Amino acid sequence: MRIARFSIDGNVGFGIIEGDPADEGGQLVELIKGHPFGDFERSGHKVPLAEVRLLAPVLPSKVVAVARNYTEHARELGNTVPEAPVVFFKPSTTVVGTGDPVPYPTFSQNVHHEAELAVVIGRMCSRVPRERVADVILGYTCANDVTARDTQQTEGQWARAKGFDASCPLGPWVETDIDLDAAGDLAVMCTVNGEQRQLGRTSDMVHSIADLVVHISEAMTLLPGDVILTGTPAGVGPLTVGDEVAVTVERIGTLTNKVVKRD
Repeated sequence: MRIARFSIDGNVGFGIIEGDPADEGGQLVELIKGHPFGDFERSGHKVPLAEVRLLAPVLPSKVVAVARNYTEHARELGNTVPEAPVVFFKPSTTVVGTGDPVPYPTFSQNVHHEAELAVVIGRMCSRVPRERVADVILGYTCANDVTARDTQQTEGQWARAKGFDASCPLGPWVETDIDLDAAGDLAVMCTVNGEQRQLGRTSDMVHSIADLVVHISEAMTLLPGDVILTGTPAGVGPLTVGDEVAVTVERIGTLTNKVVKRD
């Protein structure tokens, strides 16, 4: 099922998206009682998707991201492919939803898009054995690891380059009906103003989703709603103010944001 977080009439809640994804006007949101990280009930109350504002589908305590997890992306930036996953963090304040603006940071002149498949954790977990990885995943969503490339290269660590406000759009919802095997072979695409910039498949990842969950949870406890960004395929490139950037992941949907001038 597609689980969304949304606001309507000043209220925020979770709901299940129903209807054909190709028919935006015909889709509905059924409100749920409770939240998707535990037991919940379907309310039976449905509203048109067009009447709600979709928010970031989760509010993670942390976003754990993985660098250089696609060989061709590592090479396009002149980097080697790491033997073990290279992990970094994006703070919770980076997270925005589909349709939200991405303000261009004032300290950068070279901001890039990075389309990614995001894993949403469904339960508290630590030191997850490989055979239990599927049990701790709620589902998957689209992500854009927006990066200040010049800052990343000059500062030597990535806290500002990857952690500025609104640099982690997520959405439009969490798809729970994709199993771990299927998630390992999905198309990931990025367009800017309708022009394709990135196109890859998660089967090209150096380290699999299971590898990443095992590796990360060996070091830290993951909480419900935490997000793992699995890396980006080749084709990353610059964004400018006014650009509309869209990340589409097969079987999930499209995350769309506009780059705006920071006030």
